[in-house]
Amino acid sequence: MAFAITQTCCNDASCVAVCPVNCIHPTPDEPDFGTTEMLYVDPGACIDCGACADACPVDAIFPVDALTGPLKAYAGINADYYTGRDPLAEAADPAPNFHPWNPPVFTRTIPSDLAPLDIAVVGTGPAGMYAVEDLLLHTNAHVTLIDRLPVAGGLIRYGVAPDHPSTKKIGETFARFHTHPRLRLRLGVEVGRDVTVDELAGRHDAVIYAVGAASARSLGIPGEDLTGSVAATSVVAWYNGHPDAQPDVLDLSAERVVVIGNGNVALDVARILITDPDELAGTSIAPEALERLRSSKVREVVLLGRRGPDAAAFTRPELLALTGRDDLELVVDDHDPRTAEAIDATEPSGKAGLLRAATREAVDWSVAPPDGRRRIVFRFHSAPAEILGDTQVRGLRVTGPHGEVEIATGHVVRAVGYRGTPVPGLPFDTGTGTIPHTGGRVEGRPGTYVVGWIKRGPSGGIGANKACANETVGTLLDDVVAGRVRPARRPSSPLARFLRRG
Repeated sequence: MAFAITQTCCNDASCVAVCPVNCIHPTPDEPDFGTTEMLYVDPGACIDCGACADACPVDAIFPVDALTGPLKAYAGINADYYTGRDPLAEAADPAPNFHPWNPPVFTRTIPSDLAPLDIAVVGTGPAGMYAVEDLLLHTNAHVTLIDRLPVAGGLIRYGVAPDHPSTKKIGETFARFHTHPRLRLRLGVEVGRDVTVDELAGRHDAVIYAVGAASARSLGIPGEDLTGSVAATSVVAWYNGHPDAQPDVLDLSAERVVVIGNGNVALDVARILITDPDELAGTSIAPEALERLRSSKVREVVLLGRRGPDAAAFTRPELLALTGRDDLELVVDDHDPRTAEAIDATEPSGKAGLLRAATREAVDWSVAPPDGRRRIVFRFHSAPAEILGDTQVRGLRVTGPHGEVEIATGHVVRAVGYRGTPVPGLPFDTGTGTIPHTGGRVEGRPGTYVVGWIKRGPSGGIGANKACANETVGTLLDDVVAGRVRPARRPSSPLARFLRRG
């Protein structure tokens, strides 16, 4: 019986590396890898060895006959990916990937005539930890891992929704490196407050910044700063117990909440606000957030998208997980005929096609949500024009091809993307919200590198950071070999003692 990859796939391709028959695609060297929502097992080639399931860091791979509930659909989703295609024929090397299981060869090891590097990595999220993993497993470098927060984990700890425990499990894989003999973990140390960029550079042979994209993009519309208008980043931080989160970010007194955006973060926010608190009680949700949700009056969350359902930013696995729930109702506002046309024209397993089971309704936005089950309403082909209210949000004016509509609501959550923030002392591109670089090498700062969202912008999930880190570490090692970064032992200093303490 074949295996199948399911909803929580993180795309880091650990399964690809261990598959003995090359039956998992797209692989990192295939064009689709950078854009795929998930990886897929070819049921015709799988030999049921289970190596992929053992290697998966997020428990996303199961035997097909063990799939239950909404996960049953993934047997077909995996098989459908291979309909009409032959990945082996498309590959540069079509031979099956039979591993000889010889001792590993570390082709990236620093030349033996050079002293071990002393490298600082700033940020304990996925990007930073993939860089740490590469350095510790493939070089003899010593690593100082730094984070401004008192708890390690970054996006895994504070960005993944609490009802996605399998996705959070990858944090356990990363955490095993925290006790590596060549790593020193320093938490509660903020660059720009406790230590400067120049001080870090003066103490280490190289510094890799993996500081992510922690701020929210702006809508640029009137009323954005009204009370009751909040960024999704603040809501995510609130329910995940981020140390910087405001406990009253949402008062939850409004029956309808509008989320501007329809990506996975928007779905996460909607799902958490609409889920029975008793179901969240066994998750990693912040206790304070759970307590507030128990008294919530929210009965409807509206997801607003500028484009149609076929171009929505959410992924199929996240939407599929919602369609299998019987404790809430999914509704599509059919104000624009193009919405229904796109849904009906798409195959049932396609992104828009998954909404065929949703109720279609001409929603009256001037009245309160109807009684009954809590619900999530998708409204497509609508752009936010103005958040209405004097001091407190009372509504949202949206525009579309059929005119303007005012949606009555007491809360607007802006889920339109993340944005990087400057690191004091490093160059910064205000247009992209990233640190300028070439292959991860920071421009004008020899020995300084970037990885993750601060490098490439807020795109790609957890697994995308693995290839990103691989490039950056490769650039760093190329610089070492070329003499652009020269390992050198530096005398002890107050900074060195500060970083060593604890």
